Amino acid sequence: MQRINAMKTGKTLTTVIAAMTLTASLAGCYGEPLSTREKGTLVGTGVGAAGGAIVGSAVGVPLAGAAIGGVAGGATGFAVGNHIQNQQDRGE
Repeated sequence: MQRINAMKTGKTLTTVIAAMTLTASLAGCYGEPLSTREKGTLVGTGVGAAGGAIVGSAVGVPLAGAAIGGVAGGATGFAVGNHIQNQQDRGE
């Protein structure tokens, strides 16, 4: 039984990482280069989703963990990227 749960967790994590990679690839190919704010949001979302999937798998709900982690990471990444972008715009 434990082996089946580990296999499901591995598949889920692989699916989440593949979805993030696809999203990043598509975003990178569209329009102008990404701003610092956008890069921060993208990286934060990816790291948050991966971390959330790991924590969620430990308690048995990897997809919920990935979703919650992705939202939290995206918000944090946006805040950090926005701060850095504002400093760059002011020339600091």
